Amino acid sequence: MSVWVIIPVKPLRLAKSRLSKVYTPEERQQFAEAMLRHVLKVVQDVPEVAGTLVISRDNHALALAREYNAKTIQESGAPELNTALMRATSVVASWRAEAVLILPADLPLITPEDVTNIINMGSGIHPCVVISTDRNKDGTNALYVQPPGLIQYAYGSESFQRHAVMARDADAEVHIYQSDRMLQDIDLPEDIENYHRMIQRGTYEDTIKKELKL
Repeated sequence: MSVWVIIPVKPLRLAKSRLSKVYTPEERQQFAEAMLRHVLKVVQDVPEVAGTLVISRDNHALALAREYNAKTIQESGAPELNTALMRATSVVASWRAEAVLILPADLPLITPEDVTNIINMGSGIHPCVVISTDRNKDGTNALYVQPPGLIQYAYGSESFQRHAVMARDADAEVHIYQSDRMLQDIDLPEDIENYHRMIQRGTYEDTIKKELKL
């Protein structure tokens, strides 16, 4: 099966503004870039992934993506996330993608195993949607949709529930992928604190520390 990963990326210099009490603007940019590099590396190591498409209006982020053999789409202006993702989905569908996996660029603990497991959950089921949420069970940290374009995207507050409802309304079989690693995104200072607690337990590798020292 041809599965494409789509990664939307905000301008790195503007990323993670809610971490302003923890990091300087330069540190926030470095942190966002380190997480993007990690997600790109992980996806690159998954043989079930046919390709990766990064969509952004940040030239630096797009250049970085190409270092990992990702395809890129440059947005102009300030495009709305859900609209941008539908555009990207149409592009990979024209490349004969049979499924898409939307991943944010801020998953510091995601592993190739997570990506493989999500794809396997949806493999052979048509239509199918696999969703992974965040620690607050509010957002969507992974969204596998087969076939591409089956549902509209509803990222924003309470997107996890909205995506599940939309998938069921489309008569798709819905699966929830549960993983402590996938719960951990980085938006708020408490997310940083929780990330460090998880690392300190010794269960998880500090993948971000490999890229920078904060």
